Amino acid sequence: QRQNRVNWCKKMIEKFDSGKSRRVSEIVTGDETWIYSFDPETKQQSSQWLPKGGAPPMKFRRSRSATKKMVATFFTRSGHLCTIPVDSQSTVTANWYTTACLPEVVRQINEKRPSTGCRGMMLHHDNAPAHKAGVTAAFLDDVCLGLVGHPPYSPDLAPCDFFLFPTVKKVLRGQRFESENAAVQRYIELVEALDKTTWKDCFNQWFDRMNKCIEANGQYFEKL
Repeated sequence: QRQNRVNWCKKMIEKFDSGKSRRVSEIVTGDETWIYSFDPETKQQSSQWLPKGGAPPMKFRRSRSATKKMVATFFTRSGHLCTIPVDSQSTVTANWYTTACLPEVVRQINEKRPSTGCRGMMLHHDNAPAHKAGVTAAFLDDVCLGLVGHPPYSPDLAPCDFFLFPTVKKVLRGQRFESENAAVQRYIELVEALDKTTWKDCFNQWFDRMNKCIEANGQYFEKL
Protein backbone atom coordinates (compact mmCIF):
# COMPACT_ATOMS: atom_id res chain seq x y z
CA GLN A 1 0.00 0.00 0.00
CA ARG A 2 2.75 2.45 0.91
CA GLN A 3 4.70 1.59 -2.21
CA ASN A 4 1.64 2.32 -4.36
CA ARG A 5 1.46 5.78 -2.79
CA VAL A 6 5.15 6.42 -3.39
CA ASN A 7 4.98 5.23 -7.00
CA TRP A 8 1.99 7.45 -7.75
CA CYS A 9 3.65 10.49 -6.18
CA LYS A 10 6.83 9.92 -8.17
CA LYS A 11 4.87 9.68 -11.43
CA MET A 12 2.96 12.88 -10.66
CA ILE A 13 6.11 14.79 -9.71
CA GLU A 14 7.91 13.64 -12.84
CA LYS A 15 4.96 14.29 -15.15
CA PHE A 16 4.23 17.75 -13.78
CA ASP A 17 7.76 18.82 -12.79
CA SER A 18 6.92 18.99 -9.08
CA GLY A 19 3.96 21.23 -9.86
CA LYS A 20 5.95 23.71 -11.96
CA SER A 21 4.67 22.48 -15.32
CA ARG A 22 2.04 24.53 -17.12
CA ARG A 23 0.10 21.29 -17.52
CA VAL A 24 -0.93 21.48 -13.87
CA SER A 25 -3.58 23.96 -15.01
CA GLU A 26 -5.11 21.15 -17.08
CA ILE A 27 -5.94 19.03 -14.02
CA VAL A 28 -9.54 19.02 -12.78
CA THR A 29 -9.90 17.50 -9.32
CA GLY A 30 -13.13 16.69 -7.52
CA ASP A 31 -14.96 14.63 -4.94
CA GLU A 32 -18.24 14.29 -3.06
CA THR A 33 -19.13 15.35 0.48
CA TRP A 34 -22.14 15.79 2.76
CA ILE A 35 -23.44 19.26 3.60
CA TYR A 36 -25.57 19.44 6.77
CA SER A 37 -28.28 21.89 7.75
CA PHE A 38 -26.46 22.13 11.06
CA ASP A 39 -22.98 20.91 11.92
CA PRO A 40 -21.81 21.81 15.45
CA GLU A 41 -18.54 23.61 16.06
CA THR A 42 -15.51 21.58 17.02
CA LYS A 43 -14.26 21.79 20.60
CA GLN A 44 -11.43 24.03 19.43
CA GLN A 45 -13.84 26.42 17.67
CA SER A 46 -16.13 26.71 20.69
CA SER A 47 -13.35 27.15 23.26
CA GLN A 48 -13.22 30.41 25.22
CA TRP A 49 -10.60 32.29 27.21
CA LEU A 50 -11.37 32.38 30.92
CA PRO A 51 -9.96 34.58 33.71
CA LYS A 52 -7.75 32.77 36.21
CA GLY A 53 -9.93 30.76 38.53
CA GLY A 54 -13.03 31.41 36.43
CA ALA A 55 -15.61 28.67 36.01
CA PRO A 56 -16.20 27.45 32.45
CA PRO A 57 -19.63 28.33 31.01
CA MET A 58 -22.25 25.60 30.79
CA LYS A 59 -22.61 24.31 27.26
CA PHE A 60 -25.36 22.17 25.83
CA ARG A 61 -24.27 19.34 23.61
CA ARG A 62 -25.60 19.80 20.11
CA SER A 63 -25.63 17.04 17.55
CA ARG A 64 -25.33 17.19 13.80
CA SER A 65 -28.65 17.57 11.97
CA ALA A 66 -30.26 14.66 10.15
CA THR A 67 -31.08 16.82 7.13
CA LYS A 68 -28.20 16.78 4.70
CA LYS A 69 -27.38 16.76 1.01
CA MET A 70 -24.41 15.35 -0.84
CA VAL A 71 -22.62 17.52 -3.38
CA ALA A 72 -19.81 16.93 -5.83
CA THR A 73 -17.33 19.78 -6.29
CA PHE A 74 -14.69 20.12 -9.01
CA PHE A 75 -11.98 22.74 -9.39
CA THR A 76 -8.69 23.56 -11.10
CA ARG A 77 -5.67 25.61 -10.10
CA SER A 78 -7.53 28.64 -11.45
CA GLY A 79 -10.58 28.17 -9.23
CA HIS A 80 -13.98 26.58 -8.72
CA LEU A 81 -15.36 24.82 -11.78
CA CYS A 82 -18.74 23.53 -10.59
CA THR A 83 -20.67 22.02 -7.68
CA ILE A 84 -23.44 19.52 -8.45
CA PRO A 85 -25.95 18.51 -5.73
CA VAL A 86 -26.87 14.83 -5.57
CA ASP A 87 -30.67 14.91 -5.56
CA SER A 88 -33.02 12.26 -4.13
CA GLN A 89 -30.38 9.66 -3.32
CA SER A 90 -27.94 8.96 -0.53
CA THR A 91 -25.05 7.56 -2.53
CA VAL A 92 -23.22 8.40 -5.73
CA THR A 93 -23.92 5.84 -8.43
CA ALA A 94 -22.10 5.37 -11.70
CA ASN A 95 -25.31 6.28 -13.51
CA TRP A 96 -25.62 9.62 -11.73
CA TYR A 97 -21.91 10.29 -12.10
CA THR A 98 -21.98 9.78 -15.88
CA THR A 99 -25.38 11.30 -16.69
CA ALA A 100 -25.65 14.26 -14.30
CA CYS A 101 -22.28 15.01 -12.73
CA LEU A 102 -19.52 14.59 -15.29
CA PRO A 103 -21.58 16.08 -18.15
CA GLU A 104 -21.78 19.31 -16.13
CA VAL A 105 -18.03 19.19 -15.54
CA VAL A 106 -17.49 18.78 -19.29
CA ARG A 107 -19.93 21.62 -20.04
CA GLN A 108 -18.04 23.97 -17.75
CA ILE A 109 -14.71 22.98 -19.29
CA ASN A 110 -16.06 23.60 -22.79
CA GLU A 111 -17.41 26.97 -21.69
CA LYS A 112 -14.02 28.03 -20.33
CA ARG A 113 -12.07 26.47 -23.23
CA PRO A 114 -14.31 26.93 -26.30
CA SER A 115 -11.53 26.29 -28.81
CA THR A 116 -10.04 23.16 -27.23
CA GLY A 117 -12.70 21.78 -24.88
CA CYS A 118 -11.54 18.74 -22.91
CA ARG A 119 -8.59 18.07 -25.18
CA GLY A 120 -5.51 17.86 -22.95
CA MET A 121 -7.54 18.08 -19.74
CA MET A 122 -7.14 15.42 -17.04
CA LEU A 123 -9.55 14.39 -14.29
CA HIS A 124 -8.37 13.54 -10.78
CA HIS A 125 -10.77 11.72 -8.48
CA ASP A 126 -10.42 8.98 -5.90
CA ASN A 127 -11.20 5.28 -6.19
CA ALA A 128 -14.86 5.32 -5.17
CA PRO A 129 -16.90 2.62 -6.98
CA ALA A 130 -18.74 5.15 -9.17
CA HIS A 131 -15.41 6.68 -10.20
CA LYS A 132 -13.91 3.33 -11.18
CA ALA A 133 -16.95 1.90 -12.97
CA GLY A 134 -16.70 0.79 -16.58
CA VAL A 135 -19.36 3.26 -17.70
CA THR A 136 -17.32 6.07 -16.15
CA ALA A 137 -14.20 5.02 -18.04
CA ALA A 138 -16.24 4.83 -21.25
CA PHE A 139 -17.67 8.31 -20.67
CA LEU A 140 -14.23 9.81 -20.12
CA ASP A 141 -12.99 8.17 -23.32
CA ASP A 142 -15.95 9.55 -25.28
CA VAL A 143 -15.31 13.14 -24.17
CA CYS A 144 -11.51 12.85 -24.46
CA LEU A 145 -10.98 13.62 -20.79
CA GLY A 146 -7.84 11.97 -19.46
CA LEU A 147 -7.46 10.40 -16.04
CA VAL A 148 -4.73 11.19 -13.52
CA GLY A 149 -5.44 8.31 -11.15
CA HIS A 150 -5.17 8.22 -7.37
CA PRO A 151 -3.57 5.84 -4.85
CA PRO A 152 -6.11 3.85 -2.77
CA TYR A 153 -7.01 5.07 0.72
CA SER A 154 -5.14 8.35 0.37
CA PRO A 155 -7.33 11.32 1.39
CA ASP A 156 -4.14 13.09 2.47
CA LEU A 157 -3.25 13.28 -1.22
CA ALA A 158 -6.66 14.50 -2.43
CA PRO A 159 -7.10 18.32 -2.63
CA CYS A 160 -10.78 18.13 -1.74
CA ASP A 161 -10.02 16.20 1.44
CA PHE A 162 -6.96 18.04 2.73
CA PHE A 163 -7.96 21.52 1.56
CA LEU A 164 -11.38 22.38 0.16
CA PHE A 165 -13.84 20.49 2.35
CA PRO A 166 -12.18 21.22 5.73
CA THR A 167 -11.59 24.86 4.77
CA VAL A 168 -15.21 25.57 3.84
CA LYS A 169 -16.87 23.35 6.42
CA LYS A 170 -14.95 25.09 9.18
CA VAL A 171 -16.87 28.27 8.29
CA LEU A 172 -20.19 26.40 8.05
CA ARG A 173 -19.84 24.79 11.47
CA GLY A 174 -22.11 26.32 14.09
CA GLN A 175 -24.42 27.91 11.52
CA ARG A 176 -28.00 26.67 11.37
CA PHE A 177 -29.77 26.68 8.00
CA GLU A 178 -33.48 26.35 7.32
CA SER A 179 -32.88 23.50 4.89
CA GLU A 180 -30.14 21.41 3.35
CA ASN A 181 -30.58 23.38 0.11
CA ALA A 182 -29.86 26.62 1.95
CA ALA A 183 -26.75 25.04 3.46
CA VAL A 184 -25.60 23.89 0.03
CA GLN A 185 -26.13 27.36 -1.40
CA ARG A 186 -24.00 28.87 1.37
CA TYR A 187 -21.34 26.22 0.76
CA ILE A 188 -21.20 27.16 -2.92
CA GLU A 189 -20.98 30.87 -2.06
CA LEU A 190 -18.01 30.22 0.21
CA VAL A 191 -16.27 28.07 -2.40
CA GLU A 192 -16.73 30.72 -5.09
CA ALA A 193 -15.45 33.42 -2.72
CA LEU A 194 -12.01 31.81 -2.46
CA ASP A 195 -9.48 33.89 -4.38
CA LYS A 196 -7.11 32.71 -7.10
CA THR A 197 -4.11 32.74 -4.79
CA THR A 198 -5.84 30.30 -2.46
CA TRP A 199 -6.49 27.83 -5.28
CA LYS A 200 -2.88 28.07 -6.48
CA ASP A 201 -1.65 27.53 -2.93
CA CYS A 202 -3.81 24.41 -2.73
CA PHE A 203 -2.13 22.89 -5.79
CA ASN A 204 1.32 23.90 -4.52
CA GLN A 205 0.52 22.16 -1.24
CA TRP A 206 -0.66 19.12 -3.18
CA PHE A 207 2.75 18.62 -4.77
CA ASP A 208 4.46 19.40 -1.46
CA ARG A 209 2.46 16.54 0.02
CA MET A 210 3.60 14.23 -2.75
CA ASN A 211 7.22 15.00 -1.91
CA LYS A 212 6.45 14.53 1.77
CA CYS A 213 4.88 11.17 1.03
CA ILE A 214 7.98 10.02 -0.85
CA GLU A 215 10.27 11.19 1.96
CA ALA A 216 8.11 9.30 4.47
CA ASN A 217 8.22 6.12 2.36
CA GLY A 218 4.50 6.26 1.72
CA GLN A 219 3.42 6.81 5.30
CA TYR A 220 0.03 8.44 5.74
CA PHE A 221 -0.03 11.95 7.21
CA GLU A 222 -2.60 14.69 7.84
CA LYS A 223 -0.55 17.86 8.11
CA LEU A 224 2.70 18.96 6.50
